[in-house]
Amino acid sequence: MRTVDGRVAGRRGQATRQKLLDCLSEMLSSSPYRDVKVIDVARKAGTSPATFYQYFPDVEGAVLEIAEQMAAEGAGLTELLEGRTWTGKSGWQTAQELVDGFLEFWRRNDAILRVVDLGAAEGDKRFYKIRMKILNSVNNSLADSIAELQSKGRVDKDVNPAAVAGSLVAMLAAVASHQKGFSSWGVKQAELKPNLALLVHLGVTGKKPSK
Repeated sequence: MRTVDGRVAGRRGQATRQKLLDCLSEMLSSSPYRDVKVIDVARKAGTSPATFYQYFPDVEGAVLEIAEQMAAEGAGLTELLEGRTWTGKSGWQTAQELVDGFLEFWRRNDAILRVVDLGAAEGDKRFYKIRMKILNSVNNSLADSIAELQSKGRVDKDVNPAAVAGSLVAMLAAVASHQKGFSSWGVKQAELKPNLALLVHLGVTGKKPSK
């Protein structure tokens, strides 16, 4: 772990650096990204702006650090599909657990994901790469699952596994970022999950699930 000027940060320095990141994460959950200033982050962490600049070039640099940590955690979403089957009742369970894990990950990282989405939408390649890293952890596994079912004759030969997987992941991401909005449509969180899982199951297998 190094400072901005290339020096190796000691244990105390690393703790200060992490505290600054933790305080920034907390502030992002209650303030618009553009309103967060270095002086406010430093004050919240009980240190000075000069100390902040020892570890990060600016607020955006620190935000990218948080986003990278989250993306590394997001790679674990692959585990929701590893070694899982999409046939019979087990297929329905796979769909439900994928939806559950995906929505939970988005809820847990809601504040930083909003910033990542904003940066990606504005064309910032750094944020775009982080967003794709998270989505690819599910997209690639889903595409492999569909291709495997197709090779066994369980999915229509005209289906493009990558196109279907990409569409399902884009849908999951859109729904996950809109979770609070569903209540205004009269949809409870408990109703959202099984209906989303139904769409995922239909998309992967082309069939209604066996419950």
